[in-house]
Amino acid sequence: MVLNPTELITSDKNTTVKLVKALLAQARQRKKNGQTVIEGVHLIDAALRSDYPFVQIILSESARSHPEVQQILTRLPTYTPILILSNSLYESIRSLGTGIDIMAIINVPTPNLSMIDEDCLVLNDVQDSGNVGTLLRTAAAVGIRNILCTSATAQAWSPKTLRAGMGAQFALTIYEGLSTQDILDHVKVPLLATSSHTDTLIYDHNLSAPVAWIMGHEGQGVSDELMQCATPIALPQPNGQESLNVAIAGSLCLYETLRQRQYC
Repeated sequence: MVLNPTELITSDKNTTVKLVKALLAQARQRKKNGQTVIEGVHLIDAALRSDYPFVQIILSESARSHPEVQQILTRLPTYTPILILSNSLYESIRSLGTGIDIMAIINVPTPNLSMIDEDCLVLNDVQDSGNVGTLLRTAAAVGIRNILCTSATAQAWSPKTLRAGMGAQFALTIYEGLSTQDILDHVKVPLLATSSHTDTLIYDHNLSAPVAWIMGHEGQGVSDELMQCATPIALPQPNGQESLNVAIAGSLCLYETLRQRQYC
């Protein structure tokens, strides 16, 4: 590891700078390269705590002497390349506001889907990155490790989802780009899906054994194909609201599952 690189990058024509700009802005580029960018001290710290490897560290000239950055640099594996950008160049490519100017390129993991016989969370075309990140963060908090995402779900490793997840991704095994059939073929625990068309309240359903909670599209809900194979579960809404935000609904389901098992 080079803690004191001598070259200062000032040109936006630099190959790494161009790559970072593309990865931050374009889902297609992230998918093509199999890489993404994490920004800020918190996410980089989360990756370090999970021993997640970095492709490259990028920081601004002024951040180089920041105490938190110095601490991060001393924790990096010795082979990690570091690139120093001029302050103005860094500011021109970052997607975060004012803060500690450090980011990293990482490879997006692509685990092979095997049979799932334990608790899992299925994201069925959840399209908002904030909702996906919140659901990932909640899953990690309650101890659910496996996340299965159908093909129209927002990218779990996009910069926006990573920020919403606060680094929860590093504690999870996330399968992306799945078909409905992939889920039906590989998930071997009962499927549960929230629905307003059932009298079975979540508080009356036994959640003591492993289950797969399905959270659906913000507008259309869970697909018909998955719903036909799932047990519908209702979240009570005594004041008559039409529905809950999917991230809120998912969090309630996951925490009721936890409550039944550990806090009854």
